[in-house]
Amino acid sequence: MRIAQPEGTRGSLKWMQRAVAWRPDLLQPAALPTLDWVSPLPLDDFAEYRDAAFLSRLGLARLSPALAEFWPRRGPQWDGLARFEGGVVLAEAKAHLAEFDSPASAAGPASAERIAEAFARVQADMGVAPAQWDRVYYQYANRLAHLWFLRTHGVEAHLLLIGFLGDEERRGPKDAGDWETAYRQADLALGLPRDHALSPFIHHLCPTVDALTTPASGKTTG
Repeated sequence: MRIAQPEGTRGSLKWMQRAVAWRPDLLQPAALPTLDWVSPLPLDDFAEYRDAAFLSRLGLARLSPALAEFWPRRGPQWDGLARFEGGVVLAEAKAHLAEFDSPASAAGPASAERIAEAFARVQADMGVAPAQWDRVYYQYANRLAHLWFLRTHGVEAHLLLIGFLGDEERRGPKDAGDWETAYRQADLALGLPRDHALSPFIHHLCPTVDALTTPASGKTTG
């Protein structure tokens, strides 16, 4: 599914769109080759992608049948998608802490059963104790599950977790330590040790919104 978005006027939607369009260097993990962002883009209606559409956007349409078996429709809607030579990046962006503390899954009974089965597969493969990932930090958990899915299908996939700093309108954190603490609390709630099987493929970045108030030289929103 392709979901066109308005030009963001506040929060993580605004800052993610601006960072991709104006300052992609702020979204570049040091451990990865240069990223080529394919979403959200001004000339693509700032569209975000989910389900088979996110795979197609990354050039991975061949995995659509496997994804449909792994996860029900209306899976994660990705804030950003990027490619690099030999791999792909899934991005999740937040501007304030309340945005991170997501509610439990609202899936219907049939979908909820499939999600629970998917989480159980991920947990077993990672060697972590069974836990109800559909109850706490569900959004974070389902992003981890999709990272696992891609990697188990031979894709050099990475997850980029972006915590913007200094969004005063949303009362967002000013210190990267606040985001580090939030993710550590989430890992503990999900039963994940500090270093787990997916850790090497997860990257945290905390750009400041002060760098996104005006376009960099030569950059525009359109």
